Amino acid sequence: GDMLRAAIASHTPVGEKARKAMESGKLVNDELVIDILKQNLNQPRCRRGFILDGFPRTVTQAKKLDAYLAESGTKLDGAIEMKVPIGTITERISGRLIHSRSGRAYHPVFKPPKKPGIDDVTGEQLIKRNDDNPDILRSRFDTFCRMTTPVTEHYAKQNKLASIDGDKPVESVFSDICKYINGS
Repeated sequence: GDMLRAAIASHTPVGEKARKAMESGKLVNDELVIDILKQNLNQPRCRRGFILDGFPRTVTQAKKLDAYLAESGTKLDGAIEMKVPIGTITERISGRLIHSRSGRAYHPVFKPPKKPGIDDVTGEQLIKRNDDNPDILRSRFDTFCRMTTPVTEHYAKQNKLASIDGDKPVESVFSDICKYINGS
């Protein structure tokens, strides 16, 4: 999502294609998503490694990512699946507040802003996304599970999948992820 929004904001050719698709109500196709990913992975900041959050979401994307990495002489070291119950996800997302220009996220319970409803950095008003409500969330979660279960199976078959319990305090989840990344 962040890479897609950045490509659109920077008016790159693939960003313009993505903008047109999104404005017409279509999903951005896998080829375009992979092109945007390739642009980002070729940046100097990714030379020593990278973390993809929320990608790939389909087996087609996973296979295209695998092919691209093989072509470029890189390999995917691993994939992490965060296991979080729908009740916890609903609680976290339905309370989420966003700074629209930066994407910074806050939550009244888990990560409150210093001043209620105000971004800590800019002092601008925080917003609540229209789709951050329990009914829409349930539908999005069902779709997410249907789409990503085959992706987790794809990486499990390659012995690259770690399942992390995401229903713990942030520090503990972070520690578990670091242990996996560092091979402990």
